[in-house]
Amino acid sequence: MAESIGYSDTPFLPGTKWRVHDGERPQPRIVAPGKTDTEPPSDAVVLFDGSGFSNWTGRDGMAQWKVENGYMEVTRTGDIETKLHFGDCQLHLEWAAPAVVEGNSQGRGNSGVFLMGLYEIQVLDCYDNKTYPDGTTAALYGQYPPLANVCRKPGEWQSYEVVFIRPRWEHGKLVSPAYMTVFHNGILVHLHQALMGPTGHRIVSNYDTPHADAGPLKLQDHGNPGRFRNIWVRPIGRYDQTDVRL
Repeated sequence: MAESIGYSDTPFLPGTKWRVHDGERPQPRIVAPGKTDTEPPSDAVVLFDGSGFSNWTGRDGMAQWKVENGYMEVTRTGDIETKLHFGDCQLHLEWAAPAVVEGNSQGRGNSGVFLMGLYEIQVLDCYDNKTYPDGTTAALYGQYPPLANVCRKPGEWQSYEVVFIRPRWEHGKLVSPAYMTVFHNGILVHLHQALMGPTGHRIVSNYDTPHADAGPLKLQDHGNPGRFRNIWVRPIGRYDQTDVRL
């Protein structure tokens, strides 16, 4: 005899076909977590594990950044981006600014992480280094400074954990903007922040031009050395063509 779970005599939850404590409601799918919170879970799309650039393209085809000791390093050969395209997703990424400090303000370990190739989270060494606040480490570039500066010392590995929700349009009209929640080194620095549009330099952005429902993860070559490792993505929501595309 099947085990009876839940209730069949409770009220229906508003806007759903499920009762409160409904035992017939679908169970959450099982995902095995990594051994640590930074390791990819069983349903993650691993984009860089230290072994090469099979998931990436560069300015002239193949990504030309250097790979050694489990990380990739900027080589002034242009931005790189993933072959896979993503919409709504959870992103984990680790990065390190150069241990040898050179330059100041925007000239210290400058790079960027672009969701859908359009929405930038700033990468910069702002440990004892002031710059304009909407361009500091973990800023949503040109729009929102982080809630706190939690930079580690130059050369130390840092992490971004990101939840990204893509914008939605209907009949060419925006119905919902892009949103980002960002943790820098485990500390919340943006909470479901609505973006003004794709980020940019010295502009006020907007959503006047609708774009695709999915785009690549892009890493910026800003001419400064920097390193990245342990990059993985989990598409969230429905697993269909709006979540992952080749």
